[in-house]
Amino acid sequence: QVQLVESGGGLVQSGGSLRLSCVTSGSIFEIYYMGWYRQASGEQRELVAGITSGGNTNYADSVKGRFTISRDNAKNTVWLQMNSLKPEDTALYYCNAGIIPRRTGDYWGQGTQVTVSS
Repeated sequence: QVQLVESGGGLVQSGGSLRLSCVTSGSIFEIYYMGWYRQASGEQRELVAGITSGGNTNYADSVKGRFTISRDNAKNTVWLQMNSLKPEDTALYYCNAGIIPRRTGDYWGQGTQVTVSS
């Protein structure tokens, strides 16, 4: 069983930055593909960024050049650095873990709220 705990959300002005963290426990972190998803009010959950155990990354077009996903297998942690934030980035952000790269995994965190004011 895998447990995921996110942190780092908050309220920030447009153009600002936030760094989200996701700490995992309960399994072998390095075997998992890790993803950050977000869900805005009234919208479907969408993939923001993902990273393989070897460090290969993928991003949604809407965040390319602004967000960076990274991980440290020794610390069982994955981060999402978010720069140049826009009001449309406002959402509940979730950490996700799975076995298959670029596929939604079975394990989710509880979510952390990101609110960007204009």
